[in-house]
Amino acid sequence: MHIHILGICGTFMGGVALLARSAGHRVTGCDANVYPPMSTQLEAQGIELHEGYDAGQVDIGADVYVVGNAISRGNPLLEAILDRGLAYVSGPQWLAEHVLAGRWVLAVAGTHGKTTTTSMLTWLLEDAGLAPGFLVGGVPANFGVSARLTDSSFFVIEADEYDTAFCDKRSKFVHYRPRTAILNNLEFDHADIFADLAAIETQFHHLVRTMPGAGRIIANGAEASLRRVVERGCWSELEWFDDGGRWQSQEGSDPSEAVFLLDGAEVGRVRMPMPGRHNRSNALAAIAAARHVGIRPQDAVASLARFRGIRRRLEVRGCVRGVTVLDDFAHHPTAIALTIEALARQQGGGRILAVLEPRSNTMKLGTMKALLPDSLAGADQVFCYARGLDWDVAGALAPLGSRCAVEDDLERLVSRVVEAASDGDQVLVMSNGGFGGIHQRLLDALAAPR
Repeated sequence: MHIHILGICGTFMGGVALLARSAGHRVTGCDANVYPPMSTQLEAQGIELHEGYDAGQVDIGADVYVVGNAISRGNPLLEAILDRGLAYVSGPQWLAEHVLAGRWVLAVAGTHGKTTTTSMLTWLLEDAGLAPGFLVGGVPANFGVSARLTDSSFFVIEADEYDTAFCDKRSKFVHYRPRTAILNNLEFDHADIFADLAAIETQFHHLVRTMPGAGRIIANGAEASLRRVVERGCWSELEWFDDGGRWQSQEGSDPSEAVFLLDGAEVGRVRMPMPGRHNRSNALAAIAAARHVGIRPQDAVASLARFRGIRRRLEVRGCVRGVTVLDDFAHHPTAIALTIEALARQQGGGRILAVLEPRSNTMKLGTMKALLPDSLAGADQVFCYARGLDWDVAGALAPLGSRCAVEDDLERLVSRVVEAASDGDQVLVMSNGGFGGIHQRLLDALAAPR
């Protein structure tokens, strides 16, 4: 089969492309911005890429066009596909029909921590010898790729609640039909497609409704929203973690050690490869899910010691003149606060200079602006990039006082961070995008003669 993917350089669609190529299909694709690292990863697999969405691509001779959820009506290639009556399908539906069908799917859903928890769970199965296929919204260091197809009956997938495609406004994860599902947390997000938290809870319940009676849900008991989801009906096995659930975790002898318990009995402890209580909770959920496929909790905890983390999750990009520059994907206020807290406890001293790009659709709308000051309160200084935002960023961050600087010019932002930084500081860059290559710009500026 020849499939042509619209929006191929997105993390999810790029993963679909890699899986399809591994399955023996001919894969081509297009995107508005064909650039590394996804472009080089795809080209290395023999996938032909086209820049832009010109209507002439309908003559490429594809058997089916796989349409990413970033593609809207009015896109010239999509309009040509519709006008000619050519076969098209969403990425999640193609994945469900051609990769996930017949496999034991382990899905990880939640507002935060999906990539981390999916990567951890994948590694637990890998280290146990189960060689799972996977699709992750990041690059786990243990694997070096975001997606892999194997002969294993197990497939681990990051289950996103964002909508599926222009023609299917259900959440992506409704297509995955998991046998094991982690519901990590649930807060309001994606204000561009969801009216309120209740609308997202409905989508999560759609996921619950698709699971078999022999399936198992691992859910965060600390989340009232998830308890509401389950109260609407649950037909599968259910295990709660945290807040009175069967599964518990706690800090060990120091902040880097995690202790895991099942029904009050310790099943193991480990030096966490990723800091923070949120990552301890992510690991707990992964251990609980791995048990559903037969991995003893004690063995899963031992495997965690060999988990090497994920790119863009408190990833150290470099250290110059005693100043460390880190990259993190945090973009929701809750994730921002937890990331700063984790870094503060990990380093045990030294200042944190938080550099934020409010780039997600929800952030661009200003929906979360009132929550930002509290989420950034743990940082010693805050630098925010305001370009392209239609709301008053400086006004929203005014409660931070003189600790906060707002700039709409990237070079000026870099200069202000470098001017403020001193030996021992941690510069924490947070964005769900490339942020104009700010990480290297900061390192270069720090290295330049003063």
